[in-house]
Amino acid sequence: MNTAATPFVECEQVHAGLAVTDIAAAIDFYTKKLGFKLAFTWGDPPTFAGVNFDKVQMFLRKGTPDPKGCVVYFLVGDADQLYEFHRANDVTIAEPIDDRPYGIRDYVVRDLHGYYLSFGHHLFNAGPSIKIERVDVPVRLEKRLAALLEDLAKHKRMSVNSCLEEMLLHTNDGVGPHTQTTLRHIQELKKKHGIDYDSHASYRFAEE
Repeated sequence: MNTAATPFVECEQVHAGLAVTDIAAAIDFYTKKLGFKLAFTWGDPPTFAGVNFDKVQMFLRKGTPDPKGCVVYFLVGDADQLYEFHRANDVTIAEPIDDRPYGIRDYVVRDLHGYYLSFGHHLFNAGPSIKIERVDVPVRLEKRLAALLEDLAKHKRMSVNSCLEEMLLHTNDGVGPHTQTTLRHIQELKKKHGIDYDSHASYRFAEE
């Protein structure tokens, strides 16, 4: 028996679709309680809608809800921040946030139709420890930048040493260590500490 070769499949997006009894109520819950943005509605009155986080979109269609055995999983930039937002909005928490053995920090909520939605972010401290020896390096930083670094390390639940090491390791690989959520937080920290110079400013720093 000949077996057909598996074709190359190009797929740019995957959209979960949930059947709901009331499109308007579902839109209200997902946008106001869960923090999604309304992407579109179709029909008058609507029988189909799309809500999204950033580039990830989920469809809501009018129909009979069937939540049994259904879980929709979202990888986000900062699950802790979203968790507190959901708790503040009295969203039903089905499973509290925690670090999981599969390398994700996540939690589960239940929506108004009984569907379970899980939100989590990667745990980069998962895996075996790497034995190292640290050495003292004489470092002097611009005062406002040093204050930002301390706040950033607290935000990421890291030491300043580990935060600097993370950035250096990523820089050496030509990639950035920060999610879009963290980058937005960094912009807030820049405003907090009055950092008004660009990323090339260190070439012009003149210590007083």
